[in-house]
Amino acid sequence: MIKDLMDEDKPYPDGELTLQVVALPADTNQHGQIHGGWLASQMDMAGNLTCTRIAKGKVATVAIDYISFLSPVKVGAVIGCYTSVRGVGRSSVRVEVEAWISDDTLQAEWIKVSEGEFIFVAIDDNGRTRAIPKSQ
Repeated sequence: MIKDLMDEDKPYPDGELTLQVVALPADTNQHGQIHGGWLASQMDMAGNLTCTRIAKGKVATVAIDYISFLSPVKVGAVIGCYTSVRGVGRSSVRVEVEAWISDDTLQAEWIKVSEGEFIFVAIDDNGRTRAIPKSQ
């Protein structure tokens, strides 16, 4: 577990590791940095995976309350997207997503590069809103 590897005084990811991906040259902007839109897409995908499990079926992104890009991401960085559910309604799920990179292969120090809050709604096969089944 990440917390076992971390120094208590240093920051580390909050939530569950939901998606891990390598930033590739095709994902860069004209300045050679990873494109913010690409990173937002990865975060959205991580949120979707978490909310699909909670909703027990299809979900769609209906809003992004905010997204902050805190630090540039370089080609070759391994990005971990961590999710934390903030609330479940009748048909919607609110999830916080954090994107982190490690400064080395030992994962000794983590750097948060982005964070955001996404809202998903459960949908049926026709794309209409449906209720989320109650937990048992």
